[in-house]
Amino acid sequence: MAIRLGVDIGGTFTDVVLEGVGDLVSTKVLTTYAAPEAAIIDGMHKVCAIAGIAPAEISQIIHGTTLATNALIERRGAKTALITTEGFRDVIEMRTESRFEQYDLNLTLPEPLLPRQMRFTLSERVNAKGDIMLPLDRTEVERLAERIAITGAESVAVGLIHAYLNPDHERLVRDVLAEKLPDISVSISSEVSPQMREYERFNTVVANAYIKPLMASYLGRLESKLRAEGITCRIFLMHSGGGIISVADAANFPVRLVESGPAGGAVFAAHIAARYGLDKVLSFDMGGTTAKICLIKNQTPKTSRVFEVARTYRFKKGSGMPISIPVIDMVEIGAGGGSLAHVDAMRQIRVGPESAGSEPGPACYGRGGTRPAVTDADLILGKLDPDNFAGGSIPLKATAAQSALTDQVGAALNMEAAEAAFGVAEMVDENMANAARVHAVENGEDLSEYTMIAFGGAAPLHAGRLCEKLGVHRLLVPPGAGVGSAIGFLRAPFSFEANRSVYMKLSDFDAGLIRNLLSELKSEATGFVRGCDAEAPIMAEFKVYMRYTGQGWEIPISLTEDQAMTPDAATFQARFEEDYTKLFGRPVAGMDIEITVWSVNATTAAERPDRITLSEGGHTVPDTGTRAIFDPATGAFADAKIIPREAMNTGDDALGPAAIVEDETTIIVPTSRRVIRQPDGCIDMIAKDAP
Repeated sequence: MAIRLGVDIGGTFTDVVLEGVGDLVSTKVLTTYAAPEAAIIDGMHKVCAIAGIAPAEISQIIHGTTLATNALIERRGAKTALITTEGFRDVIEMRTESRFEQYDLNLTLPEPLLPRQMRFTLSERVNAKGDIMLPLDRTEVERLAERIAITGAESVAVGLIHAYLNPDHERLVRDVLAEKLPDISVSISSEVSPQMREYERFNTVVANAYIKPLMASYLGRLESKLRAEGITCRIFLMHSGGGIISVADAANFPVRLVESGPAGGAVFAAHIAARYGLDKVLSFDMGGTTAKICLIKNQTPKTSRVFEVARTYRFKKGSGMPISIPVIDMVEIGAGGGSLAHVDAMRQIRVGPESAGSEPGPACYGRGGTRPAVTDADLILGKLDPDNFAGGSIPLKATAAQSALTDQVGAALNMEAAEAAFGVAEMVDENMANAARVHAVENGEDLSEYTMIAFGGAAPLHAGRLCEKLGVHRLLVPPGAGVGSAIGFLRAPFSFEANRSVYMKLSDFDAGLIRNLLSELKSEATGFVRGCDAEAPIMAEFKVYMRYTGQGWEIPISLTEDQAMTPDAATFQARFEEDYTKLFGRPVAGMDIEITVWSVNATTAAERPDRITLSEGGHTVPDTGTRAIFDPATGAFADAKIIPREAMNTGDDALGPAAIVEDETTIIVPTSRRVIRQPDGCIDMIAKDAP
């Protein structure tokens, strides 16, 4: 079996997993912000030492990172210029003119990535059919290149009106810039995001250009460091759509790496769902900085083609920066182990989205942090063993956590440290529960029919309580849950999704045009995958985005290859009405239907695990003592059994309250639950009163 390394750089920890040496070997090391590659090298040496191999024996590395997301959030990208059509200079500042908080008189809109003086225009115009109305003068582009050179820009984004239909002008601009400014990075919207809606398209190409030099530099340093360690294997990157791409493609389209870490977690949860034959799963990933929730139906994560980063108002759609790329659809909440707590002007406890990260980290890390984080609350509530956190590599200081909670929360609300910790933990859990409820309602789903799969270093600490709040009867915590996203990288297929906007009404259905368009997209997507794997069979997944005439947004409709390659208007209508009815209850009679975006995802076969035979339990597992853990259902501390996870054999079960401990995380079993160890190592947590 090939020896493969999965690496996930998070906001607090960098997770490293080694596969192909018997059992999976994993470790967590603190993320090094100044040089993220240093944490990868450190973690790689640790897992190789445990496995007894040299780094040079690794045959494949798959990597996901939050660096792209963090660069956009923290505005740490390159000095970037935008070139657009005359009259559209301010699109990224005007946004869609919608108010995401209707009644907030002091509403603050997010600032665009680029100031106005870095946005330039050209006299050219392509119409909505792709016809050139005003030709582009090469001389004008050359003069503009001279102006951009004076600004000291390191990167240029090119976004011209309707370039998704006719990219000739954007390509001419790129060619002139390559000739006149060879050291400047260039991104064009017709390659980065060839889709309608200029605000989203311009934002996406600007974001790509903004982080492109940063990510190219990082990936170059990473390759050099790994080569210096004797590693000669290929390195691949996880992208936001749940697949793997080459380093070269990742360097050209770094915006596709936004959300790559959470995407790996969703792939991991889908893999577990397939093993258990579950068709309705709620994936819950909680790490050191954020928590992510994703709906997985029929063992496939829900996907989208637009999402937001850097929201200025929590949970508020429209308050962030829209990125128009294929992405696994998930809700992100500023609620990780490092999320900081405070008391607001209304004397209410608030948690996040600001995080202590790994530098300095929560107060209990003893690294200089003085503000209370969720990890501090978990420690005071007894959920964490201060001597065995992260396998004992990070001893926790309970006195520092008590002081932080008392000073920042307890003093303002006249609470003892334990009560303040309960308030912080309960607020975090309620925030996550609210986000999950809203996401489910928006997708027409009832969470009581779902099974939760929890992973990430902090998720098993909170998942049991979250299930109580959501009415979810079953929870699975797989082995390796603390490094779930990194394991997900090793389960993901090579894939790339190509999409394009071509507007068409069903009343003007053109089967020949559709067949040619989808064939072109299939070839484009397949070419990216072939750059990663020259021999594996490649499948194509076809999707179109449709709506009733007059509606503002579309819904995705999946097609078989036969339906895509032999297109028929009646079939397209039937598929649309079927999915529209599932989502909204009924179709709308007598209205024409429009198609706005066409998409083809080329992918190698995903790993399909064997179904397991469930154990019903019946063997009481011995505990190794007890410790007092706060039970939020009763509002008091209770003596909870402490059970080492490695001591549990198939069929062993236990009743809550309990704590199942391992190096990378701890599973808290509430009083209302019982757990069974399944044959694959999953801890199966079930409500005692479940039907």
